[in-house]
Amino acid sequence: MAKRVLVVDDEKLIVKGIRFSLEQDGMEVDCAYDGEEAYNLAKQNAYDMVLLDVMLPKMDGFEVCQAIREFSDMPIVMLTAKGDDMDKILGLEYGADDYITKPFNILEVKARIKAIMRRTSPKQSKNSGSCIEKGELKLDCDSRRLYISGEEVNLTAREFELLEILVKNENKVYSRDSLLKIVWGEDYPGDVRTVDVHVRRLREKIESNPSEPKYVHTKWGVGYYYKQK
Repeated sequence: MAKRVLVVDDEKLIVKGIRFSLEQDGMEVDCAYDGEEAYNLAKQNAYDMVLLDVMLPKMDGFEVCQAIREFSDMPIVMLTAKGDDMDKILGLEYGADDYITKPFNILEVKARIKAIMRRTSPKQSKNSGSCIEKGELKLDCDSRRLYISGEEVNLTAREFELLEILVKNENKVYSRDSLLKIVWGEDYPGDVRTVDVHVRRLREKIESNPSEPKYVHTKWGVGYYYKQK
């Protein structure tokens, strides 16, 4: 089945160029030119990826990204004309999976899209048919769902993979660099701050008090590990 991508940018020439190039690779491409249109399309359709510009009319890219994350974990890649690291990290704060800085080479964009799609495609659990239960926490490895005290907690694909690695290896401390390579892949162009952002978002979802975590702990100067207190 052809991959379906939503391209969002208010510069129509950029959208046209990306659309043409992706369609040449057999992908289906929908286009939007403002934030509200992008949100509505994402709400109505299932996309394999969203390419989302930061500077948009009506709703900016960060607002759209945050709104999409309320109902979907579809991969989102932010397009930014700014080289400022804060913009890049802010995109990840709002739930983006990656960012590409303008101006860009379309061949690089296509390579990054394919790499992200490989990383974010559903993976069959090695423990097929099994669930991992640690006290009140239950991970369903096949359906990729998390339950705490019987209540489902919605995680993105990356958040689930991050927690799964830690839970399966309780008390083992993973460096941020190791987690980046395991969860995001060797070819991921981002840095270890991505791990910190996702760990914080994960804690906000699963911890009653994220500043005093019960599940995902920090080994200062080393990395992260899972242990129930």
